[in-house]
Amino acid sequence: MTEGNAPKKGKVVIADALDASAIDLLKEHFEVLDVSKEPGRLPEAMAQARGLLVRSRTKVDAALLEKAPALEVIGRAGVGVDNIDVLAAHKRGIVVVNAPGAAAQSVAELTVGLLVAIARDFGSHIPSLKEGKWTKGTNGLELSGRTVGLIGYGRIGREVAKRLRAFGMKIQAYDPYVTKADDGTSLVSLDDLLATSDVVSLHAAAMSGNQYLLDRAAFARMRKGVLILNVARGKLIEEAALIEALESGRVAGAGLDVFEEEPPRNPKLYQHPKVVGVPHIGASTREAQEKAGRTVAEDVLRVLQGETPEFPVHV
Repeated sequence: MTEGNAPKKGKVVIADALDASAIDLLKEHFEVLDVSKEPGRLPEAMAQARGLLVRSRTKVDAALLEKAPALEVIGRAGVGVDNIDVLAAHKRGIVVVNAPGAAAQSVAELTVGLLVAIARDFGSHIPSLKEGKWTKGTNGLELSGRTVGLIGYGRIGREVAKRLRAFGMKIQAYDPYVTKADDGTSLVSLDDLLATSDVVSLHAAAMSGNQYLLDRAAFARMRKGVLILNVARGKLIEEAALIEALESGRVAGAGLDVFEEEPPRNPKLYQHPKVVGVPHIGASTREAQEKAGRTVAEDVLRVLQGETPEFPVHV
């Protein structure tokens, strides 16, 4: 990035909490207006903004973009950009960048944690012990020798595969954008993955064509007793169908970091004894947040200094 002591021109707006190192980097070059603790000020702050940085909370829609006549770049400190109207931004000539690899290790580690939790029935054992009970049983499962099917085989999916191989699991994946895997993972069709996996783990982006990727028909094609993991996006699973599959025993357990609505409104799911749920914390580690903030701040600066961003988001 361009160095020097040129005067700071224009404002960069911080809409959601970012790591301090990212904000300090931006302040070296631009005036920074942080409204993360006062989101109601965001529309007014956009009037002179050349750059906008968000996480997942702030919705960047066409109405907000209309309040930002000078906006040149939007940075998403994370992977998913479903909270940004990327098409509307591109029509305005606004560049959108993200940090696709920043949270890969943290999300992969959470995925493994959720899998162990549902395989060993932590959802019932932990509350039971906290109530002073000593309830044991032989209802846990070993992961070694079982097959995990990863839906989506990008950075996070590959990190998950790396870790689950250490458990002795067989790895297969479905990803229409991946034609070759050099790590021993078998690439299969979605139908084959659903029919032959003991664990189905979602790592796909949320797009218009894949809402309810796991619906009633998909659950019906799975093995009885399958384990389900979702650390991607809540709308990839039809929650009503998942509840039915849990009740019927088709699904033996589900580990969920994301929900259709957040916070979730359906207690039948998040309070279900076979569900281990956490409140969308996949990227909520100090390391991931520092990497995400720094990565996106550097790319925002590249754009505002007339350089090519490293991680542009395409329509």
